[in-house]
Amino acid sequence: MQINPKLIKNQFEKSLNKYNENASVQRLMAEKLVTETAKIRREFDNILELGSGAGLLTKEIVETIKFKKYFANDLVEKSQYYVKNIVPDAIFYCGNAQKIKPTQKMDLIISNAMFQWFKTIDTDNYKNLLNTDGILAFSSFSPENFKEIRELTGLSLDYKTSDELKQIFAKNFEILHIEEFIHTLKFSTPLELLAHMKNTGVNSLTAQHWTFKEVKDFCDNYSQKFPEITLTYAPIIFICKKK
Repeated sequence: MQINPKLIKNQFEKSLNKYNENASVQRLMAEKLVTETAKIRREFDNILELGSGAGLLTKEIVETIKFKKYFANDLVEKSQYYVKNIVPDAIFYCGNAQKIKPTQKMDLIISNAMFQWFKTIDTDNYKNLLNTDGILAFSSFSPENFKEIRELTGLSLDYKTSDELKQIFAKNFEILHIEEFIHTLKFSTPLELLAHMKNTGVNSLTAQHWTFKEVKDFCDNYSQKFPEITLTYAPIIFICKKK
C-alpha cells in the first residue's frame, strides 16, 4: 500500500497527548530495546532518537543509558516539548527521519515502533550518520502484526521479516541482536479496539473517513470473525553495529 507521510503526521499529531497511556505494547518494546542495547553498551557521547513522539522511549533511555548529547527527531513539531521535558538541552530535528542532516555524527541511533513506516530503509544514510563502531537499534513489526485488521480490511503496511531486515542491513552493519515476540491485546468491543488504534496513531493506514454503517459493519464482522476481540502485535527488536 502507498504510505502518505502527511496522513501519518496528522494522525500521530492528533494522538500524541493520549499516546503514552494507550501504547502498552510500544512501551514494552521500548523497555526491551533499551535493555538489550544497554547489554551491548551503556555509555554514548551522542544519541539520536528517531520518531521521538511523546517521549516514551526517551524516558527509558534516560533511566538506563548515559550520554553527553541527546538529539531527537519526529515528523510532529510538538514532539520536541515532550522530549525537552525529559532532556531539557536536547537538540530537535523536525522532519522525515531519513532526510534530516545532524551537524555531527552519532554513537547510537535508536528508534521505537517507527521503521515499519518506511517504504525503503536507507542503510547508507544511517551508516554515514554513525561514528566508527556506532550502534543502530530499533524496533519494528513482522508481517503477523495486526493480522486481524488485514484479514478484515485488506489494509496492511509492508512489514519486513527479520530475515529481510538482515539482508537489508548486512552490507553496512554487523547484526548483534534480533528478537521477535507476539503480544495479543483483548478488548471488550471492536469500538474499544478502534479507539485504541486511534489513540496510538496507527489508524494512519487510510485517509478514508468511515460512515456510521461502515463502522457498524466493521464491528459486526470483527465480533463474528474474532469473538474474543483480539488484536495481535508482532514486534521485532533489531540491533546492529556499523562495519
